[in-house]
Amino acid sequence: MTQGAGQGPAVRTATLRDFRVPPYAQAPIPGQASAYGIDDEPEGYTPTQRDLPVISRGGPGDTVQVPVQAAPEPRPADGEGLGPLFVVGDVHGYLDQLIGALAEQGLIDTEGQWAAGNARLWFLGDFTDRGPDGIGVIDLVMRLSAQAAAAGGYCKALMGNHELLLIGARRFGDTPVSSGAGTATFQAAWLLNGGQKSDMDRLQDVHLQWMSRLDAVALEDAHLLTHSDTTAYLDYGGTIEDVNDTIHAILTRNDADECWDVFRKLTKRFAFRDEGGSQAVRDLLDAYGGERIVHGHSPIPYLLGQVGNESSEDGDGGSGPMVDGPHVYADGLAIAMDGGVTMAGKLLVVQLPLQD
Repeated sequence: MTQGAGQGPAVRTATLRDFRVPPYAQAPIPGQASAYGIDDEPEGYTPTQRDLPVISRGGPGDTVQVPVQAAPEPRPADGEGLGPLFVVGDVHGYLDQLIGALAEQGLIDTEGQWAAGNARLWFLGDFTDRGPDGIGVIDLVMRLSAQAAAAGGYCKALMGNHELLLIGARRFGDTPVSSGAGTATFQAAWLLNGGQKSDMDRLQDVHLQWMSRLDAVALEDAHLLTHSDTTAYLDYGGTIEDVNDTIHAILTRNDADECWDVFRKLTKRFAFRDEGGSQAVRDLLDAYGGERIVHGHSPIPYLLGQVGNESSEDGDGGSGPMVDGPHVYADGLAIAMDGGVTMAGKLLVVQLPLQD
């Protein structure tokens, strides 16, 4: 039913782009006026500008060929028949980097097959856009899900804002959606946010069905898993089940305006950063459980203020910000997992709990 994951990624010419977070995607800092002169996003806020574009890797193409090493033996069970827990940050079509990172953790073998027995693997969303092979990434995750289940483990995924964007672009195209900031469409937003024609050409119904059924929130071993660093999930219910059921129902109703509203809310970011960030995390933990939140969406280099600094690039402008691993912040309550692979960062696959 699914395409093979072994297709080689297309190589495209790299261009150096300024890495800015547009005002619509920023969370206001209490007591500080936003770029619009108010303490919140403007009425009718719409994410149709370029959101976190790609920064050049400085080479002939964006894709890095990652050698796959032999995987170690599957790990023993960690009580209750469940193996260790791993999470994956934003992939954005970088299939080669994903394969390399999974192999490094012993989760797949040299053939790209599940090799981790009863381990548990969670992807935090954003499989497509910006990178060269988003559909190949989805195919790999779908295949690993079946193989992990057969081995007594599991591989699951959350819905990111780019899944919502791709679903909307295919379903609604240029259908106008309600926006106080002018005419907006899913198609325009998808293209402006790194949509790849090759992904759309290869997108099949099985991919759309799989994405549409992904949950938005999950709880694993006292870790609250979300894609976005926003409190907007609270708008969809007071329990994890309510949030997931509500968003699934909206997608099932297939109303462009409703789907756009979910997309724009889950595109918000930085709720856990700066003053009041730890309280925002606690609001989510109080509602949905867990002791820490683990999220993707906002690249770690931006959370650390590295992007845009001269120190983040070499003299030729060829290398990007350095990311060694997840970023723990908000008084230790939040773990950021987007290593900035689209800006020459690192695609993160880590085992939880972190060794602090």
